[in-house]
Amino acid sequence: MEFCDDCGSMMKTEGDEWICGSCGFTKIRDEAKEAAMVTTEGQTESEIVDISDAEDQGLPTTNAACPECDNDRAHWYMQQIRAADESETRFFICTECEHKWREDDH
Repeated sequence: MEFCDDCGSMMKTEGDEWICGSCGFTKIRDEAKEAAMVTTEGQTESEIVDISDAEDQGLPTTNAACPECDNDRAHWYMQQIRAADESETRFFICTECEHKWREDDH
């Protein structure tokens, strides 16, 4: 991938040149530099590992009363579920029964 020296936009290749679609700036392609670039074509997929039954969920824990089993510890995470100008919602997962609830649930 190459970026325009003039405007910073991403450039495309056409023949032996890089051409900026925004401002029209062109420069000659450098084969040695392009050979060193990492492309998605050269990458391999890694194996998908199922961690759904893992003991440690990798999430931080806090004091929170589970509405299902009254346990006082829960993992938590934040997630944007509304518009970008709205605040994130905090979700909890009980460390005992794995019940999931969100902060504004009553």
